[in-house]
Amino acid sequence: MFALLFGLMYLLFIRPQSKRRREAEQMQRSLDNGNKVITIGGLYGTVVGSDDESVTLEIQPGVTARFARQAIARVLPAESASTAEPASAPSEETPSAVEETKKSN
Repeated sequence: MFALLFGLMYLLFIRPQSKRRREAEQMQRSLDNGNKVITIGGLYGTVVGSDDESVTLEIQPGVTARFARQAIARVLPAESASTAEPASAPSEETPSAVEETKKSN
């Protein structure tokens, strides 16, 4: 009974957690210049340099910050041309809700 309980705990908790940990370590080891990443704090940046223990991210052009490799939560996929299109601006012909409210008062 005790061995069955341990086996069940291993299959449900220990094995999946160790698999996630290995995948995260592999992702952090494979970081390369130009990768777009998100840190565990939610900061978006582009990898511009790295060494064994840290990664340097460019947050905005000319602004860099150094993070521990373990602080990288995930690598973002490369953007395709269809997702990089800017959103269209609202037309001047249709009034906004704020303008409608001002007109009715």
